Amino acid sequence: MNDLGPILELWRRLESEDADYVLATILRVEGPSYRKPGARMLIAADGRRTGTISGGCLEDDVARRAQWLAKSGPVISQFSTMDDDGERPYGSGCGGVLHILLEGRQTAAPLLAALDEAYRGRNPLSIATALSGSTVTRATAHSPGALIAPPDATLEHAPARTGLWVFGAGNDAQPLARMARELGYFVAVADGRANLATAARFPLSDEVHALAIEKYPAAPLPFTLKPNDAILLMTHSFEQDARLLGSLIQSPAIFNQNFIGVLGPKRRTRELLDEAARLLGINAAPVQIDTWLAQLHAPVGLDLAAADPASIAVSILAEIEQAQKQLRGLKATARPLRQVR
Repeated sequence: MNDLGPILELWRRLESEDADYVLATILRVEGPSYRKPGARMLIAADGRRTGTISGGCLEDDVARRAQWLAKSGPVISQFSTMDDDGERPYGSGCGGVLHILLEGRQTAAPLLAALDEAYRGRNPLSIATALSGSTVTRATAHSPGALIAPPDATLEHAPARTGLWVFGAGNDAQPLARMARELGYFVAVADGRANLATAARFPLSDEVHALAIEKYPAAPLPFTLKPNDAILLMTHSFEQDARLLGSLIQSPAIFNQNFIGVLGPKRRTRELLDEAARLLGINAAPVQIDTWLAQLHAPVGLDLAAADPASIAVSILAEIEQAQKQLRGLKATARPLRQVR
C-alpha cells in the first residue's frame, strides 16, 4: 500500500488554500501492527484526510484528536489497537502499540515538500527525525550515507518511486496500468498503434507514447529509466515485441539490471529473441539466446492460474512487487510462472 501520492495531492491542495493540517507519522511500533514505521496520514483542520496508519481501527481516533494534541507543537502520542481491558485487540486485530508523531503545518510542510520533490523526481529519500520537547529537528538526504542525523533521531528510508513501462496499449494493459498507479508506480504506456496509445484510454498513467515502431531497434526507447524500474512487453504483436526487445538488448545496463517481463509462453519469447538478433545483425548462437532468455521474466507473472485481464494484471504486478521486495532484502517467496511453455 502506497499512500504517498494521495497524501501529497491533498497537501498541495491544502497549501494552495492556505489551510492548516496535521501530519501523523508512525515512528515506532511495539508488537504487531498493520502499518509499519514511516506510514503517514494527513489530516486537514476541516476534516479532510488521506493515508492510513492502521487497518482502520485508529484513523478516526487519531483524526479526532490530532488538532488538539498538536496545538502546542509537535508531539509523540501512543495509540493502542487493544480493547479497553488490554486483552482483546479491536479493529484490525493487531494488538500493538503505535508511537505516532503529530505535527502541524509549520514543521510538516518542509518534510512534505522534500517528499514531494523526491516523489516527482523518482528519487530515494532518507529522513532523520528527532523530537526534543516540542521542537522537531529533521534532516533529509537522497542517500543514507549523505544523511547527517541529529542525536537520538528516528531514521527512515523512503525508496524511489518505481517506474513501470508498459509496451502494449491493448485492453489487457488498462487494468494493469490502473492497478500499478494505485500501488504508487510511475506508469508509462507505449504502443505503435496510435489509436490505442491515448491518454483517454489510460487516464491515470503518467505518460502515454505512440511509437513509430519501424524506427526500432535502431532508435533509443522513449523513456528515462531509473534503477529497479520494470519493463513489460505485451503488445501482442510479434513485430513490435521483437523490435522493442532488440532495443533493450542494445542497452546492457537496462537488459541486465532491470526487471523485464514478456507476456506469453517461453517458446514465443525465444522466437522473439531470435528475431531481435536478426534485426540487430547478430548471428546469435543458441547459448546466447539462452543467456538472454535467462535475464527475462518470461512468461511474466506469478502462478495464480490467472485467466482474464484483471487477474493477469494481478499476477504480473505481484511478481514485480516480489522482485522489488527482494531487492530491498524483504522476504518474498511466491512462485514465478516458469512452468508455462
